[in-house]
Amino acid sequence: MRDVCVVGLGLIGGSVLRAAAAAGRVVWGATASAADADAARADGFDVVDTAEAVRRARERDALVVVAVPLPAVEDVLRVVPDGVRLTDVVSVKGPVAELVARVAPGARYVGGHPMAGTSASGWQAGTAELFRGAAWVVTAEDGTDLDVLSDVLELALATGAHVVPTTAGEHDAAVARISHLPHVLAAVLASVGADGGPLALALAAGSFGEGTRVAGSRPELVRAMCEGNRSALLDAVDDALGRLGAARGSLASTGGLAKTIEAGHAARRALVDQQAAELTDLTVDLTSPQALEALRALGSRGGRIVGLNGSTALARTS
Repeated sequence: MRDVCVVGLGLIGGSVLRAAAAAGRVVWGATASAADADAARADGFDVVDTAEAVRRARERDALVVVAVPLPAVEDVLRVVPDGVRLTDVVSVKGPVAELVARVAPGARYVGGHPMAGTSASGWQAGTAELFRGAAWVVTAEDGTDLDVLSDVLELALATGAHVVPTTAGEHDAAVARISHLPHVLAAVLASVGADGGPLALALAAGSFGEGTRVAGSRPELVRAMCEGNRSALLDAVDDALGRLGAARGSLASTGGLAKTIEAGHAARRALVDQQAAELTDLTVDLTSPQALEALRALGSRGGRIVGLNGSTALARTS
C-alpha cells in the first residue's frame, strides 16, 4: 500500500488522513493552521511543515493529497518537487489542473474530489468514516498517468467511497448544479427567512432548516468553492433564475404553481429512483488503450468503480 501525505488538515484533509491510516497506510500531514496541527499531533498523527512533507513524499514515492481551499493551492504547488504523485480533494477541478500545469508541471497529477462533507470545519470535525458510501470523483483526462490514477482509485476505495470517473470540465459543470448552486440558494433562503423577523424564525421547521443547512459553512470556504467555479455556476444560476422567474410569472398571472411544483417533484423522484436503481456489474481493463475513454463513458452514465482487481476496475452502472 502506498504511503499518503495530506497537505491541509481541515474537515476533508483531516478525514483523508484518518481514513488512510485506518486502512493501514503510513500517513503524515501538513497544515498552515497551528490549531489543526496541534490537534492532529495530540491525536497521534505525524505533522510536519509543508516543504518537509512533500520532500518526504518524493523520497518515499508517496501519494500527496492537496486538501486546502482553492486560493491556497498555488502556494502548496510551489514546493511540490518534480515527479511527485499528486492528487487533490478541491471542489473544482479545472482551475486546479490549470494551476498544476502552470506551477508544478513536473508533478504526476490526477484530480480528485470526494462528494462528502458537513457544515463544520477544522481537524476536530473530521472522521475516518466521512467518505464511506460517498462518491469520489477522479479525473480521467487524455494523457492521464494510469499508474497514479490507480493510486488515487485505491485510496478512494480504501476510505469506503466509490469512484466516479469523469473530466474536469464535466465535473465542474455538474457540481455547479448539485453542490455550488445549493450553497447560493441556501444563502438566499436563509436571508429571506431572517428578513421575516423573530416570528418567522420562531416558526422555522424542517424544510427551512434542511434548505439552509449549508449556509452554516464558513463563508470564506464557500466563497472559494463557488467563486472558483464561476463560469459553470453562472450557467446554473441562470437556469435557477429562469425557473424562479417562470414560477413568479405563473403565480402573479394565474395564481398557480403547478408546473414548477410538479417538475420539482418529478426531478426529486428521478434522483431517488436513480439512487435505488438495480446496478449491472462490469469491468474496465486499465491497461487497455481505450481505458480512459471507457472510464469517462462509465462516469457519464452515472456508473461507479467499486473495487480493483490488479489492473482491472470493478464497476457498476444502471
